[in-house]
Amino acid sequence: MEDLCWCDHGYHLGEHGGMWHKMSLFEESARVPLIIAAPGHFAAGRPCVRLAELVDIYPTLVDLCSLPKVDTLEGKSLRPLLVNPGQPWTDAAFTQVQRGDVMGRSLRTERWRYTEWDQGRQGVQLYDHDSDPGEYVNLAADPTLESVEARLRHLLRAAEKSPASAAD
Repeated sequence: MEDLCWCDHGYHLGEHGGMWHKMSLFEESARVPLIIAAPGHFAAGRPCVRLAELVDIYPTLVDLCSLPKVDTLEGKSLRPLLVNPGQPWTDAAFTQVQRGDVMGRSLRTERWRYTEWDQGRQGVQLYDHDSDPGEYVNLAADPTLESVEARLRHLLRAAEKSPASAAD
């Protein structure tokens, strides 16, 4: 029997002012490698840069094993990406952390990360992964990106109301 291994998230190694923990909304903490091997299926070794969430693992296993579908799952099967890794996919992946009484929520699109602390009352962050993959330059105050920020804010708020359907 093959071993199955997964973890819950990444880990900081001193980035962003000396962080040494998991509980942040930066890329190093929120992103994990995801490798799916489905012997006898699909094109082996084809990389995929589309967004996925760990809540997608169980629905993917249900789909690949032809088990009865469970309608209450928040994730969705990644099987279509195993068939065609380049196809259009979900708009965003979501992360949240609690720091004391303050909730932080973040979404990651293929290009952007948008984060709100206490629904924006205690800070907003916007990072462009095309020019700043390390998330060091917060662009939230840039007036030229107001429409980008508004679209991402809408996606994040929609997810707060309905996590299972916001990114579909």
